[in-house]
Amino acid sequence: MPPMTTAQDSGDAHRLILYYSGAAPDDKGRYLTEIQQWPDERLEIVHDFIQWMFPLEERGLNPNAPVLERSSIAEFRSRPELQQNLRASFLRLLSFYGLAVHPGPNLIIERAPNFAERAQNWLKPGNHNHLRMTRIIKSLRLLGLEPEADAFFSCLARIYDHEKDKPQPAISQETFWFWQTAADDVRC
Repeated sequence: MPPMTTAQDSGDAHRLILYYSGAAPDDKGRYLTEIQQWPDERLEIVHDFIQWMFPLEERGLNPNAPVLERSSIAEFRSRPELQQNLRASFLRLLSFYGLAVHPGPNLIIERAPNFAERAQNWLKPGNHNHLRMTRIIKSLRLLGLEPEADAFFSCLARIYDHEKDKPQPAISQETFWFWQTAADDVRC
């Protein structure tokens, strides 16, 4: 069922487009390019940026972050500069997780050389980054970056397959189910 549209949602759509086009900051006065340049440590400890960076159709933990509506989704899908900025956000988070895009004709995401070091921050049971990953997959699909969402999910599925049979798997079946559900969402 599509989310209800309210007057606030219309303002949300406008704020989000201004933020992603670099013309306005988020609710804390931070610009997208600033957050994309944060060091990994800051990305780990600050939790209120992710709803701005990867918006969804429903509110997250940051009540001041905008939500997507049809107009903002359509604008993202039709404006190459918004998609490029979203792609830059995605690449920054991939680096944060120790993942990288493999060059070649098909979009493939793999473990980066620093994966073991970076995975210490998120590859553990119940880690909050697992929720972020679900959000990222979902947001990318909604906003027109389906190949990136699919490649990210495929990479996470390979990591899950490696983890699932360990005595203490770092990724639960429930987490994988959320990732898979986000990846399989074909509403767009």
